[in-house]
Amino acid sequence: MIKNKYLVVYRKFLHTSFASELEYKTNIIIDTITSILSLVGSIFLLSIFFQNTGSIGGWKFEQALIIQGIYTILNGITNTWFNPNLREIVTHVREGTLDFVLLKPIDSQFFISLNKINPSGFLEIILGVGLLFYCIKINQINVSLSFFILCLITIFCSICILYSLWFFISSTTIWFVKTWNATEVLRSFLYIGRFPITSFSFSLRIFFSIFIPIAFITTIPSEVFLGLNQLWKIILQIVISCVFLFTSRRFWLFALKFYSSASS
Repeated sequence: MIKNKYLVVYRKFLHTSFASELEYKTNIIIDTITSILSLVGSIFLLSIFFQNTGSIGGWKFEQALIIQGIYTILNGITNTWFNPNLREIVTHVREGTLDFVLLKPIDSQFFISLNKINPSGFLEIILGVGLLFYCIKINQINVSLSFFILCLITIFCSICILYSLWFFISSTTIWFVKTWNATEVLRSFLYIGRFPITSFSFSLRIFFSIFIPIAFITTIPSEVFLGLNQLWKIILQIVISCVFLFTSRRFWLFALKFYSSASS
């Protein structure tokens, strides 16, 4: 019964978002062109790094394209859900409209995280998926049911980790109203995720595995695509994603204790 209620509510969210987006049809065309040019530019930039070398960090250009594909999917998900929703937490806190969110008969984190979508981000997801299928062909990857299941599991875990990072930073707006700069810094770090983690120095690999887990967001799913995955890495990614989700949830509930209602 509860699940059905949330599904009905989310369908309403989708309908409202699509209706709002279709009011400005020209924006759809512009966003489409922008997404395509952005992907082409990213691939061109990646090719420059491989211009004078056959591999970087043990990855060939054709293999590195897999990381680019996964990064494009994750960036599309960020632009579709995280960006239009989590940045609104600042507005809710500053204007006191978080009161109305907390009074609604649904979970506040669910509402804040999924209230809006940016449909133009779907194109990035489609482009990323298309690039991955192209990579499967040029890398001559053997496709099987277990292959797809592992790929979906690791990509889903990457989405969970990425969401938790965004939500954690956005939740701090309860104390610090201007947190958008922090999310932009996070996006800058995640931009590094387009490159193999093994291409960095040992110290940076440690940093991007522990403090900002880029290795678990893009590199591990890419290794699964190439059949280079090790079971312990996949299990570790699943554990880390669960820890991040649990921690972000507990932190949100903790932060709400310090929220001063607009009516108080």
